Amino acid sequence: MTQISVSELKTNAGKYVTMAMDQDIMITKNGKVVAKLVTAKVDKREAFKHFLSLFPEKGLDLDPEKAREERLG
Repeated sequence: MTQISVSELKTNAGKYVTMAMDQDIMITKNGKVVAKLVTAKVDKREAFKHFLSLFPEKGLDLDPEKAREERLG
């Protein structure tokens, strides 16, 4: 993870946008982290886990790998 200042981001925005495709970039202002630049790629597994966490009362305990195997089975 890389940490840069707002002024550094302004100066080299293209460089850090490219870097954010592979790693998170923490942006600081006056020495304090104020923002985080992350990739726009969707992590489907994490999105699925988050979706399941929205409905804990339904007892959904699906394993994405098991569901994939059953689907391809």
